[in-house]
Amino acid sequence: MLNMLLAVKPYVWWLIAVSIVVIVITVLVVILPFKIYFRALISGAYVGFFKLIGMQLRKTRPDIIVEAYINAKKAGLRLTIEELETHFMAGGDVIKVTNALIMAYNAHITLSPATAKAIDLAGRDVYMAVKDSVKPRVREIPEISAVAGDGIELLIRVRVTYRINISRLIGGADDNTLEAKIGEAVVAAVGKAQSYTDVMKFPENISSEVKATQPGHATALEVLDISISSINVGKNVKAELDTIDAETKKKVGQAKAEERRAMAIADEQEMRARTQEMKAQMILAESEVPKAMAEAFRNGKITVEDYYNLQNVAADTQMRKSLGSEDSDEGDDGGFPSFMGK
Repeated sequence: MLNMLLAVKPYVWWLIAVSIVVIVITVLVVILPFKIYFRALISGAYVGFFKLIGMQLRKTRPDIIVEAYINAKKAGLRLTIEELETHFMAGGDVIKVTNALIMAYNAHITLSPATAKAIDLAGRDVYMAVKDSVKPRVREIPEISAVAGDGIELLIRVRVTYRINISRLIGGADDNTLEAKIGEAVVAAVGKAQSYTDVMKFPENISSEVKATQPGHATALEVLDISISSINVGKNVKAELDTIDAETKKKVGQAKAEERRAMAIADEQEMRARTQEMKAQMILAESEVPKAMAEAFRNGKITVEDYYNLQNVAADTQMRKSLGSEDSDEGDDGGFPSFMGK
């Protein structure tokens, strides 16, 4: 084996050595951040080589951090590698934060790195926030339904111009809250108007009252202008409510009348039941008369002659009643009919 190695010609050894050196250099270039190091060096934003190796070991993407650092240095911002790496490790977007700080610096907007990082970590797009604070937005709020004092509905569209307030961005509400507060203010302002014609004639009164409520308060937005873009007449709410009220009163009256009718029917049925009860009591009382007569005969209190006299009196009374009902108009001879004298 040794003889075979000694038999190898010297230039072969040189070729093997050169290949090993090339492979080692290639591996080092690929693994170690030489490219990033030289890029930062020639950009005037020097970063230590061992600091880049430390970033690779911590898996913090040195290429992104160095890019953000270079941009900050060129813009004249005082940002350190440690600040950017810490923000990256916290889950932030160092590129957006750096670009936002550069834009704010050029637009003379006060924005500290700590505030920018806090906004980014809060889940908001800090770059778009700075952009919107430089250039205001115009938003058309969907149609708002409001009712004037005379009961006429008005469909109002509002155009609001606003911009982001960086100082209130953390913890401030978004544009959905602004839309809700403007809608509430419009409804209240229209409700104060005596007639819908007042709103149609002077829409600027509505926009002025809405502005006076400061709808941007407690939000991350600064309202610059509020204007009424269109007003359309809707339905007559008062007439509809009056119709519903009249229909309700009608149903209530019908229900009460039906209740009274049911009570009258119940009273009638009760009176009939009482009448039948009284008749039954009368029949029961009449059934006691023969028993009393028999008892009187047995005790000798009434004789047969007395009984017949009572019968004659009863027959005579019955006859007089029947004659009186037939000849009630004949009263010249004392109230007796003419045939009584025959």
